[in-house]
Amino acid sequence: MGQKIHPLGFRLGTTQNHDSIWFAKPRDYSENLKEDKIIRDCIKNYLQKTSSGVEGIGRIKIKKRIDLIQIYVGLPKLFIEGEPRRIEELQTNVQKKLNCVNRKINIAITRIPNVYRDPNILAEFIAGQLKNRIPFRKAIQKAIELAEQAGTKGVQVQISGRIDGKEIARVEWFREGRVPLQTIRAKMDYCSYPVRTIYGVLGIKVWIFLNND
Repeated sequence: MGQKIHPLGFRLGTTQNHDSIWFAKPRDYSENLKEDKIIRDCIKNYLQKTSSGVEGIGRIKIKKRIDLIQIYVGLPKLFIEGEPRRIEELQTNVQKKLNCVNRKINIAITRIPNVYRDPNILAEFIAGQLKNRIPFRKAIQKAIELAEQAGTKGVQVQISGRIDGKEIARVEWFREGRVPLQTIRAKMDYCSYPVRTIYGVLGIKVWIFLNND
């Protein structure tokens, strides 16, 4: 049996909810989808440029109404705490990118208590190690150790491309603990993350098994 289904889409309605919640007519659907992409890219670019101390960015969730766009950003620490000016600046940047006048944009920063239980942050950690010329096996083993210390029940990491600059692209994967991909009630988290290295683009996929309901 091929494992070609998205782990989060597979569990929608049971343990997983949509990251974007809004309703649109069929002719407006593509515009709303494009809007979501612009919002996420804008927030990621801003945080990466202005906050060197942030270890990574968690999931960005979007809720849209007729007159309001509510955005929830997960971060390892509240680096904007005590600086509302930076939140306002971020909201202004998003507003300019979207070019929307009739809708208000509200951004809420939520703290991620266990940083390495989030696959996005774990993938960014591995990407940073690979950019610093750390051997991929060492980088992945370290990431798995951090995830285990954060209290996960199982972790699987896959990396593909010209690993270590080899001429022929290949796929390597590592697993620690249980990762029940075919159990719908198993609470899984997943992300796919591309990283640019001097050898080319590598693809990183991370599956994290959190608990079983």
